[in-house]
This record gives sequence, structure tokens and C-alpha cells, in this order.
Amino acid sequence: MTEEIKTLDDLGAAVEGEAAAAAAAEAPAREPVRDELGRAYATGKRKDAVARVWIRPGSGKVTINGRDMSTYFARPVLQMILRQPFEVAGVVDQFDVMATVKGGGLSGQAGAVKHGISKALQLYDPALRPALKAAGFLTRDARVVERKKYGKRKARRSFQFSKR
Repeated sequence: MTEEIKTLDDLGAAVEGEAAAAAAAEAPAREPVRDELGRAYATGKRKDAVARVWIRPGSGKVTINGRDMSTYFARPVLQMILRQPFEVAGVVDQFDVMATVKGGGLSGQAGAVKHGISKALQLYDPALRPALKAAGFLTRDARVVERKKYGKRKARRSFQFSKR
């Protein structure tokens, strides 16, 4: 700093300039992560379900455990959950999805596939990361079933009390 700082405005400008230069030097640009076949892979989790998801450019076909999305997830709500990452990122019908999912029930499996699709999209194209992160799709939902406690009927439910 060869020039003298005489006012608070000068000090603020100098500090902002140094902070911006340091942030630009520290944060490297994210690189796309793809395999030799041009696919991006990610693991999604929700409740007890774990989904392995591969995405590649295509026509929007979604295959889960070897079956089409409409047959595996028959409920429209579960299909909507799977489409959310594509709608938020603005890439509807641009990627084919192949997923294998194990554990949990249908709702947890749909959430796991959604999480995996979101992570794979941001790995395939890092420019989609801000939109997916703002929507909260890259964060693993940590809510799981509470364990049963001894002396209770369920996790919190007590046995029926009888006065007489």
C-alpha cells in the first residue's frame, strides 16, 4: 500500500479491493466431473433409501432399477419429486437418468433419487449449482425415524394408563 489512507471511505475501498482479490485467488472454478462415457454419477440418500444415479445427455428418459419411472413410481406426487431438479435447473428433457435404489419405502426412494439427480446435475454442469443449492436440493435431508425407547410403546407413545 504505497498511497496513504486518510478517510474511512478510502479504508473501506482498500479493504474491499483486497478481500475481492483474495476471494478470486482462493476459489477455483469448478470443473465438470464425467466418466469416459460422458455420464455424471452421484449418490443420493433419504431416510433409509440409497440411490446410485447416472445422468447423461438425452431425451429425458428416467429408468429406476431397470423399470420406467411411471411404473416404478406410480403416484404422480413421486414423479413430480423426481422432475423438480430438472425444472429448477431449467434442463427439462435434456438428460437421461439411470438409477438403482435400495432400502426404505417409495417416498424415501423418490427423495433419494431426487438428491442423487441434483448432485449429478451439478457435477455434470457446475453452472447449475447455484439454482440447485438455492432450492435446497443438494442438502441431504437428515430426518430419520426416531428409535424406540424402553418403557414406551413406540418412540414417544406410552402404554395406556389405567387408574384402577
